[in-house]
Amino acid sequence: MKIVETEDLWVLSQSRHLTIPQVKAAAAEICPQIDADIKRLGLTPGDPWVFVSYDLPKDGKTPFDWRCCRPILKPASYDGPFELVHLEPIVAAAHVHQGPIRTLFTQGYAPLIKAIEQSRHAFSGESRELYHSYDGPKAGYQKIEIQFGLAY
Repeated sequence: MKIVETEDLWVLSQSRHLTIPQVKAAAAEICPQIDADIKRLGLTPGDPWVFVSYDLPKDGKTPFDWRCCRPILKPASYDGPFELVHLEPIVAAAHVHQGPIRTLFTQGYAPLIKAIEQSRHAFSGESRELYHSYDGPKAGYQKIEIQFGLAY
């Protein structure tokens, strides 16, 4: 576990209220639409994609608020179908998962959650996934940074 301060980001974003199993389909739908809007408007995209969760549940049945975010250079104005959102920096416990997506929860989330619970820190309710390298759900290697916001 590493303690980090996240970057100050402007993102094009869409939020959903969904369950963990629904995230994959939502991301597959929203990400190409956001990229198309960025291209249509000639905006400058950034990396990595960021998925923000609020009060992420420990099971696959409980709905939670989720936000799909593509960093961009802040435009002077934006008139499109997505939200232009400012993600302010947060202090977070972070872990970089390197491996297949199928091990993200067992080898990424589980050890980080355990480390936070054993520390003096408390969860803020916000968590983020940063997709530094993602080559599709079946690829053998992904680089995904998991961040849990910390409350003080």
